Amino acid sequence: MNRLKEVRTARGLSQGELAARADVTRQAISSIEANRYLPTTVVALQLAQVLNTSVEDLFSLQSAGEVIEARLIDGVRPALSAGPLPRVKVVKVNGQYFARPVTGLGEVLSYTVAADGFLESREASRRGRSDASFVQVRLSRDRNSIEQEIAVAGCDPAIFLAGEHLRRRKDQTSVVGWTMGSTAALQALQRGEVHVAGIHLTDDSTGESNLPFLRRYLKASAYEVITFATWEEGLVVRPGNPKQIRSVADLVREDVTVINREEGAGARLLLDQRLGAAGFAGSQVKGYARTATSHLHVARLVSEGQADAGMGIRSAAQSYDLEFIPLQSARYDLVVPKVYLSSHPSLHHLFDTLASRPFRSEIAAIGGYDTTDTGKLQAL
Repeated sequence: MNRLKEVRTARGLSQGELAARADVTRQAISSIEANRYLPTTVVALQLAQVLNTSVEDLFSLQSAGEVIEARLIDGVRPALSAGPLPRVKVVKVNGQYFARPVTGLGEVLSYTVAADGFLESREASRRGRSDASFVQVRLSRDRNSIEQEIAVAGCDPAIFLAGEHLRRRKDQTSVVGWTMGSTAALQALQRGEVHVAGIHLTDDSTGESNLPFLRRYLKASAYEVITFATWEEGLVVRPGNPKQIRSVADLVREDVTVINREEGAGARLLLDQRLGAAGFAGSQVKGYARTATSHLHVARLVSEGQADAGMGIRSAAQSYDLEFIPLQSARYDLVVPKVYLSSHPSLHHLFDTLASRPFRSEIAAIGGYDTTDTGKLQAL
């Protein structure tokens, strides 16, 4: 339990004033209050002295290790065997806790994103629940901080950057991003597993982004659609483009191998659309059945020489110093149930962050993003 902010506010001190009196930085005070930094004994004693209270009144380990029940989701279940307990991220959506293994964030992020707790048991809850998907999670963070987090499913890696900008604007608020294709993200949203779904699905007949698809599958009055950015989609190819790939028609050549995305992903839909328009089928493309889990995964496999090309976004290609052949610009939109906008304590802060100049300037600098419509509400 961390009562630093509560006690500081009661004493009428700002973070800067407390920092100056305790001889620490304001950033340290902010991090401590947001439960991102555990103070040393010396710092804790200094803070307690300035605030005329005890260390025990400011910081307590009593709430650490609280056990909650959560529904375990995300495919492969971690083994509960001897050794370290599986690390999980925890979110609360519509009154229900959900836990996902941190390994689901990917090979890089799983080492940079801290867990919210550790999986203890797959046994049914003490209330006699028979559903084996419910698990016991021992929290490693304060429950209130976890409940501030926003779960976003989608495939734009810049959502993690949005989360960092959100933390700068509002302490104790962060984004938990779960990488998955557009269709899978929408399905997770409809199952109530996430707060927001990110999609990029281009209608074949009109060329319009997302809205025609959403109108077919969602009740318009129950959702809001907010633009994250417009990005460039196209073919990611190896440096120097040694196979001289110029269009999707080149993908059917015998000397070209591709890496695809999973069924339901926007990149796979675009590939299918362009192949069909050129008079080809996926079965004619070598590597069509082999899939990657994200835009960055596609780019990495191409950079490693495991494929000659893949459908992706310009920013992912640039991350691996690959060449990019643009095919279209498309909107990446965020879909959120209206009820969450009023019930979740932090969601409106996320969309304020997207519309802010610092965030828009940063993703524009990445390359491949047009932020003209970022934060704009789309009429569903």
